[in-house]
Amino acid sequence: MAIAAQQLEASVDDLELSDGAVRVKGVPTSSITLKQIAQMSMSFGAKYEPVLGRGSTATTLGAPGFAAHLAEVDVDDATGETRIVNYVAAQDVGFAINPALVEGQIYGGVVQGIGWALYEGLEFDNEGQLLTASLMDYALPKEHVTPNIEIVLVEVPSELGAYGSKGVGEPPAIPGPATVANAIRDATGARITNLPMRPQEVVAALNGSNGTH
Repeated sequence: MAIAAQQLEASVDDLELSDGAVRVKGVPTSSITLKQIAQMSMSFGAKYEPVLGRGSTATTLGAPGFAAHLAEVDVDDATGETRIVNYVAAQDVGFAINPALVEGQIYGGVVQGIGWALYEGLEFDNEGQLLTASLMDYALPKEHVTPNIEIVLVEVPSELGAYGSKGVGEPPAIPGPATVANAIRDATGARITNLPMRPQEVVAALNGSNGTH
């Protein structure tokens, strides 16, 4: 309002904010847009200091996220090695404001879930010493083990999100371990409930053992 007052040669008390512009009360033709004010205070070499503001909010309601995942796996009966061949992730994203970015989030979440399912784990020795304390030992899924991933965006606009959008970062990561475990069960009949489902765990389950964990 102070910037607008100087530009419009009017008192701050005589100004009002309406439809994205600051106007002189009773004189609709005397106005300046918020975009113009921003340019005057934020562009390089601007005449005015940037306009700073503070705000706070409490999120009391959130749009729930829904996702359905399906995996196709190959399991080596002798070694227990599990290879994910194809993976489909369908997710209700509300409204995809930036579809490419939304798909990228889902891709990342799927790979993270695959990591939890088959590779990532904190291992300790008998004295409680962490054995996987660095990325030299803590296994993360690499490109060569990442399967073909198909993303299906389901858009059911939410009244609680901007433009009908929903949060998309967490839902794609959560179903991964259960999806892979169900695929292994479907392929071999073995039910595994410990993570990660490394080859020795799969072999133990195939042989009817509870595994090493």
